[in-house]
Amino acid sequence: MPSPRTAAPAPDTATDVVRWAAFSCVLVPLVLLWYGSSLVGAAGTALGLAAATAACRALLRRSEHGAALLRAAQGAPSATRGRRHRGGTGTRGGGRRPGGSTPVG
Repeated sequence: MPSPRTAAPAPDTATDVVRWAAFSCVLVPLVLLWYGSSLVGAAGTALGLAAATAACRALLRRSEHGAALLRAAQGAPSATRGRRHRGGTGTRGGGRRPGGSTPVG
């Protein structure tokens, strides 16, 4: 049984999304042609879907790259790591508050 630290890597969901989008770029125009749409209309639909797929793929890759950079930055040692720091006033919790147990009616 694998330990929680050696769990399988997460699936590449961005690649799956792009694959399904590419599949729809082929399937949708074929269905349009099957149901009697014009060849020009089906071709225009295919080009539009391909452009939307390319834009989404670029945004997904950019997002993945940003997330990887964030994970790398969080893993880097920090100057304040290991120290307990409470900033500002009023950060201390607890204590009794007047009327805290009185129901509001």
